[in-house]
Amino acid sequence: AAILLKLGGYGLIRISSMLNPHPPNLMFPIMILALWGILMTSSICLRQTDLKALIAYSSVSHMGLVTAAIIVQTPWGLTGAMTLMVAHGLTSSALFALANTNYERTHTRTLLLVRGLQLIFPLMSTWWLLTNLTNMAMPPTINLLGELFIISTLFNWSPPTIIITGIGTLITATYSLYMFLMTQRGSISTQFRILPPTHTREHLTLTLHLLPLGLLIMKPSLISGLFA
Repeated sequence: AAILLKLGGYGLIRISSMLNPHPPNLMFPIMILALWGILMTSSICLRQTDLKALIAYSSVSHMGLVTAAIIVQTPWGLTGAMTLMVAHGLTSSALFALANTNYERTHTRTLLLVRGLQLIFPLMSTWWLLTNLTNMAMPPTINLLGELFIISTLFNWSPPTIIITGIGTLITATYSLYMFLMTQRGSISTQFRILPPTHTREHLTLTLHLLPLGLLIMKPSLISGLFA
């Protein structure tokens, strides 16, 4: 999710520039699939019971935005695509790292079985909250900048797309909160009362994921291609 999808996005950028200007019979079907994929994969996230499957489908949903922005082939679209790919690469990797810390201790990825971990791992719960807020593109994260560029590009291309991107953003916020509440809140099962503590290396790993996301908003031109 963090590497291979971004390589695919890079390939789309290189190939799309070779096909510019796009023939309409090639552009519209891909755009429709990308926009429809945003809604479908976001909706699938709402009914997932496996934590890693939820995070994986979340990555596919974000890449639908990236694909749509690349197909439009405007400077704003490519800037938003590059920004969101870097931002989501760090966010998705952090979510998988958090899911792995849960799995190493509980040996299950089922959301219904593992709840209330905030009581046992309060610091890890803070990482979960920050990462989920980043995943739903809360300000002042770089994810918000990328999504704003992409949504503006698609609206300029076709105003009705604001409905699809708006619903997709709303569903993204919904399943991000769902993921946080299902893993951190509620009453914990009696079989998970005693769990191994978290390690410094795990907190260092998450710091190295989220610190760049916080610092990049101060100079987004490093990843966006804008040199103002």
